[in-house]
Amino acid sequence: MTDSIREALIPGLEVSRETTERLDTLLSRVAHWTKKINLVSRDTVGDLRARHLLDSAQLFPFARPQDRLWVDIGSGGGFPGLVIAILAHELHPNLSVVLVESDRRKATFLRMISAEMQLRVTVHATRIEEVPPMGADIVSARALAALDVLLGIAHTHLALGGMALFLKGETYPQEIATARKTWHFDVEDVRSVTLDRAAVLIIKDIRRA
Repeated sequence: MTDSIREALIPGLEVSRETTERLDTLLSRVAHWTKKINLVSRDTVGDLRARHLLDSAQLFPFARPQDRLWVDIGSGGGFPGLVIAILAHELHPNLSVVLVESDRRKATFLRMISAEMQLRVTVHATRIEEVPPMGADIVSARALAALDVLLGIAHTHLALGGMALFLKGETYPQEIATARKTWHFDVEDVRSVTLDRAAVLIIKDIRRA
């Protein structure tokens, strides 16, 4: 499976066999543990590489050389947070990743995998609203909440000059329009490499309207 994982990663993202083996291990662990604690939808377990790995990996190239802290909220089974941490282990070793997951069973899974792979990861087993501002360079989320809610979280936890990376489905234009009633922000939408009409939203300069 390792070679197929390497091929599945986004074009131009060169990784070693050690990194692809870590990604392979992550997918194996997720498939196993989903039977017990529903880490991902069971409908997608048979296609973890495209539905979860590649969808997560497409965020990594947006990280900048100066970035030091990436915060992923609602990390669930590690998508995108653990994928980012695995890629950063090789490609961005100065980047630390914080995973925020309120489900304690899922948080335990995230800690177990992070320790097993010796990743620079901290896991908070609590709601994001209970975490003090973290001053992150990047805040990410995938299939977690409406954009206006996510912007409030990002506004709290981003450092000056930081950015949010949100994976959104085909209704993202409507979400942007709704969010502008509450927030001012700069946004760039980049077409998703995994889903038609879905996008990665790159958001900066978040201010209350």
